Order: sequence, then C-alpha cells, then structure tokens
Amino acid sequence: MPLTHFDAQGQAHMVDVSDKAVTDRVAVAAAHIKMAPETFDLISEGRAKKGDVLGVARLAGIMGAKKTPDLIPLCHPLPVTKVAVELKLDPDLPGVQIEATVKTSGQTGVEMEALTAASTAALTVYDMTKAVDKAMEIGGLRVLLKDGGKSGRYEAK
Repeated sequence: MPLTHFDAQGQAHMVDVSDKAVTDRVAVAAAHIKMAPETFDLISEGRAKKGDVLGVARLAGIMGAKKTPDLIPLCHPLPVTKVAVELKLDPDLPGVQIEATVKTSGQTGVEMEALTAASTAALTVYDMTKAVDKAMEIGGLRVLLKDGGKSGRYEAK
C-alpha cells in the first residue's frame, strides 16, 4: 500500500480529502508514564509543589489535541467535537495510565489528535514532577481504537 503523504515524485504533501464523505469519527490513544514509588506517592497524595498534576495534565492533553495541526506538519485542521483525557494512577507501574478520546465529524480521522493528547498529558506529568524524578519513562503510546471513514474500524489487540 503506498504512503498517502507522498506524491508520485516522493515529495511530502497534504492528502486531498475533499472527495471523502463527512462521517462521524473517533480515535482513542493510550500512553503511560513510569516513575519512582516516591513520585507516585507525591502525585497520589497531592503533594506536588506545582499543584494538581493529573488535573493540569488532563487540560494539557485537551489543549494538545486542539493544537495537533500546528505540531504535525501534514495534519488537517479539524473541527474537534470532543476531547476527553483520563489519567489513572497505577500502583503496579508505578505511574499513570493515560487514555485520550477524540471525536469529530469530518473527512479525515482523529488518530493524530488522540495520540497528541495522550503524549502531551504524559509530558505534562513529567514536567510537573521532574524536579523529584528525572528518570521517569514515557511509553506505550499507541492507537487503541479508530472508527469512521472509508477504512472502517480498527481496534488494537
């Protein structure tokens, strides 16, 4: 299957979606951030000096989704109709599990917006707690679900 972001000469270009039908679309992406047990306790007990880590990270994820076309050069600006970012403390990591859901009615999908939301939320957790734990690790960034449009539904296994 050819890559859609390159023309016949191999030059990068924005995909023409003008002939695509407007459909309801949704994407869900996930990421996590692992940290030292002490950092986990700091967040879970609300003792971080910069404030409500999970609340600020949730807002950052929402903002990240809305700014995706400013960050990813060939992304279409889309009328995002919903962004939800869930951050759950996971003592088994220890760390935070992140899931971002983005919806639109449009001519192209919102996978990039969901991925940007999840990664921006993870980066914000890092930023707010890096003073006590520079060794945190962000990982697991992936699309869990994509639905709508010509290619239909994709669910990660």
